[in-house]
Amino acid sequence: MPPSRIEMLRAFIAQRPADPFPRYGLALEHKNAGQLAEAWAVFSALMDAHPTYTAAYLHAGNVALALGHVEDARATYTRGVQACVSAGDSHARGEIEGALAALPPSVP
Repeated sequence: MPPSRIEMLRAFIAQRPADPFPRYGLALEHKNAGQLAEAWAVFSALMDAHPTYTAAYLHAGNVALALGHVEDARATYTRGVQACVSAGDSHARGEIEGALAALPPSVP
């Protein structure tokens, strides 16, 4: 039996641990498989290790929201907007700001 995409991505991460893209791909694979806790863990590690990898923030926030963690989603989107400003990524910034604006108001 050939290796799964998740297995292949884990192997690629082991070969190139400094490359953020296979971690992003692994997180998306977990998300698409409905493995939201695993996706959140991989996204969290990715954002910590590569805070300027702007592509991660929208999907990570969406996973947090799907898990019912609204404040984690808010924090992730906010951090993502800041990363996009630093990176000059106006496209991702607009998408993340839209997701942030769609969240319910914060509870004090």
